[in-house]
Amino acid sequence: MSTDHRTLRAFHLADEFAIRVYAATRTFHADERFGIRSQIRRAAVSIPSNIVEGCARDSDREHLRYYEIALGSARETIYLLGLAGRLELMDPSVAEELAAIGDHLAGALGALRKSIS
Repeated sequence: MSTDHRTLRAFHLADEFAIRVYAATRTFHADERFGIRSQIRRAAVSIPSNIVEGCARDSDREHLRYYEIALGSARETIYLLGLAGRLELMDPSVAEELAAIGDHLAGALGALRKSIS
């Protein structure tokens, strides 16, 4: 049975996280257009996208698979934000703030996964 993604707290956190990541990466240098900025954005958007796709699946096994992919994308985004801060592509304090939000999101995804397994 599929689940309505709009009822999940993790989805709302992931959606807001993606929006904030997009806003924070607008200031990257033009030469990063197809580099780390693109990778951060793709990873951030992958999180809510995989939650939505997982919710559309009928089995718990498939739900779990997509939630695990979302968690992996969250961890990837957190790493890339830290890297961008260290490379001074963005204000390091902004990178840290977003990474903390990402950690909170990862915790919500872990709880969602646990509720399935």
